[in-house]
Amino acid sequence: MMKNVSVLDHPLIQHKLSLLRDKNTGSKEFKELVSEIAMLMCYEATRDLPLKEVEIETPLAVAKTKVISGRKLAFVPILRAGLGMVDGVMELVPAAKIGHIGIFRHPETHMPIEYYSKLPVDIEEREVIVVDPMLATGVSAVDAITNLKARGVKQIKFMCIIAAPQGVEALTSAHPDVQVYCASIDEGLNDNLYIIPGLGDAGDRLFGTK
Repeated sequence: MMKNVSVLDHPLIQHKLSLLRDKNTGSKEFKELVSEIAMLMCYEATRDLPLKEVEIETPLAVAKTKVISGRKLAFVPILRAGLGMVDGVMELVPAAKIGHIGIFRHPETHMPIEYYSKLPVDIEEREVIVVDPMLATGVSAVDAITNLKARGVKQIKFMCIIAAPQGVEALTSAHPDVQVYCASIDEGLNDNLYIIPGLGDAGDRLFGTK
């Protein structure tokens, strides 16, 4: 495994991922599972946040303890499926800002087409975690991260639930400085460039549009 790719094998993540894959899992439960998995993954993706020591007055005494130091976070979901991960990560880091990048894959050329971008005004000062449930070909993730770098963002991570080897290769080749977090690297892509075995179309399953 490449050094900048982390497959998160925590039992809770893997258990919830199994339920997520099940074709009989309905839209409501699917949304809840995506949010819960995103929260658990975010715990690992933020493990390297720097701390500083502060003094806190407890009911009994003064304690020397630690708080997150300096580094401001932003989460940027790739629309539309990435929206499903936002509630979970914001549960952990409610002070983070949210940006949005809208990209769709052209049905014939499979190339990314960006149709929307709205980012916090101070995005270049923040560490950004891009979220999207699926990393299939990698073209949308590569395009989103290229967009962020063009806006001056220096520290970027990418967090997905399921990845294909082709997507991992494309993303790490284009952006070797970006740490990738996923819960599974699946077998590959089918002729329609969907991840196999995957879980189907994450956006359709989240929003009931299949």
